[in-house]
Amino acid sequence: MTDDAPPTTPTTGPVAAVPHTRVLLADDHTLVRRGVRLILDGEPDLTVVAEAGDGAEAVERARAGDVDLAVLDVAMPRMTGLQAARELSRRLPDLPILILTMYDNEQYFFEALKAGAGGYVLKSVADRDLVEACRAVVRDEPFIYPGAERALVRSYLDRLHRGDGVAGLPERHITEREEEILKLVAEGHTSREIGALLFISAKTVERHRANLLQKLGMRDRLELTRYAIRAGLVDP
Repeated sequence: MTDDAPPTTPTTGPVAAVPHTRVLLADDHTLVRRGVRLILDGEPDLTVVAEAGDGAEAVERARAGDVDLAVLDVAMPRMTGLQAARELSRRLPDLPILILTMYDNEQYFFEALKAGAGGYVLKSVADRDLVEACRAVVRDEPFIYPGAERALVRSYLDRLHRGDGVAGLPERHITEREEEILKLVAEGHTSREIGALLFISAKTVERHRANLLQKLGMRDRLELTRYAIRAGLVDP
């Protein structure tokens, strides 16, 4: 046998090359990232090549162009996983996205679909579902956890009952820009700081915040912060 001949086994002959997926993992908890990385790196076809502690860092890291799959948590500082998914879908439409979250929540699930994610996995069953979900999403096949299947059927039946058809998902109450500002307000940033982060004026930030208060029927920053916590935009 020459040195460059393909390896063989007694029963299978030449060993086929395993397609390799380079994974970007974004979660603001180091211990969670470490545990998820152990799961993924233990597979022959999956390797975590980049990590991020928030959504904005995940977008920046993905744009470096050397990842094949983005696995995003929902609740992260600066930019949530759903916001990051929307941004990645705009900038890198061919990059598969998987949401890995603790939230067994229909609204988050639907928002993940709208944001461009191909799968939604609960952290509580990551040891069972994560690897299969990664492989499915990379193959451009959706991965849906069992509870979400019930949510889809319920939404479908509700829309049929109302005569709305089935084209579309539940509508958002606030815009993407308002969501970005709501998150940053809840994190304690001033209007000037928010404007600098989003490249808009402080006056524009104030206008968006006034719209948020009116839309949500709230009076002040404290109520906005409580809403942001309930919505999963920031941790309690």
